[in-house]
Amino acid sequence: MINILIHSFYDLMRSKWSYVYFLFYLMLGFLLLFFNSDLSKSIITLMNVIVVLTPLIGTIFGAMYFYNSKEFVELLLAQPLKRRTIFLGQFFGLSLSLTLSLVAGLGIPFMVYGIFMSSDIFNFFTLLMVGSVLTFVFTALSYYIALSNDDKIKGIGFAILVWLFMAVIYDGLFLIFLVLFEEYPLEYASLGASMFNPIDLSRMLIILKLDISALLGYTGAVLQNFFGTSWGMLATSSMLLLWVIVPINRIVAKSKKKDF
Repeated sequence: MINILIHSFYDLMRSKWSYVYFLFYLMLGFLLLFFNSDLSKSIITLMNVIVVLTPLIGTIFGAMYFYNSKEFVELLLAQPLKRRTIFLGQFFGLSLSLTLSLVAGLGIPFMVYGIFMSSDIFNFFTLLMVGSVLTFVFTALSYYIALSNDDKIKGIGFAILVWLFMAVIYDGLFLIFLVLFEEYPLEYASLGASMFNPIDLSRMLIILKLDISALLGYTGAVLQNFFGTSWGMLATSSMLLLWVIVPINRIVAKSKKKDF
């Protein structure tokens, strides 16, 4: 699995799209810090980009890489190798390459502007950690969807639809639910519903880490009371971990039954 992981990692690092992804975050980081040298405000601005764009890139790369490497996978399947070894090696190689592009692209400009000498260094690390987790989550989801659908257009369409649901539609439906039942106390119900959306969960963790929950009013106070406790942090961290583990387990289970 390590050999397949290394092969997939270097294969993607030679891809021009990996360089485009890296250069995008590199330029974004330098532009934000050039126009606004306040590291804290730049991190807040990046939050809105990371929680939406990073899942989208992971979704597209995950599905496209599976379909483009299908012949290579069939060649590996003809060898005396376990299926989970092949697919997990490819998945981790893909996820690590995207994570490296994200961390290096944002890390370089912030290092130049002295993030290691700033009190915002832990907030910046939280932002990178959340972006990395979202990369693994949506890469796993899209890889599983592609593995489940032989038709390339259908598989990529379903993967993008999952991202669209998590990033946009979920919040819209949830807002309608809150409006319809506004007479009832729904604060803790909203917290529970947010656990089932990794994008919302990541956004709330960053907001609380940056100490800007006061901008959310009463909702922010509820978030602070729950997520600010040790049990709340443990619950959210466990849910994010489950969002990574469950799709990976589905990839392994599906690969054992997949007929190539």
